[in-house]
Amino acid sequence: MESLSERHCVPCHGGVPRLGREEIEPLLSQLEGWEVVGEHHLSKEYRFSNFAEALSFVNRAGAVAEAEGHHPDITFGWGYARLKIYTHAIDGLSESDFILAARIDAA
Repeated sequence: MESLSERHCVPCHGGVPRLGREEIEPLLSQLEGWEVVGEHHLSKEYRFSNFAEALSFVNRAGAVAEAEGHHPDITFGWGYARLKIYTHAIDGLSESDFILAARIDAA
């Protein structure tokens, strides 16, 4: 079976159901350090030694997101970056959210 980080996001234009707990659990088990918040979004905080490292990570994550056409909410500052990922078109989680998380971790 192909790992999440080897797959690509599929555009969602709405009209599909959000993932439920039964679908979320096996996908989440393939990620390291991510948490599901309220069955609505994925969240992870990364720690760095300084601002430049955090900025470099954010730029890499942004490049992955742009290539996948799936964009997380990112906040960052000195020594940290936080990502929040969900599918806006369905206001919840889709399989592409887990794929994006895995691809960002791989970058």
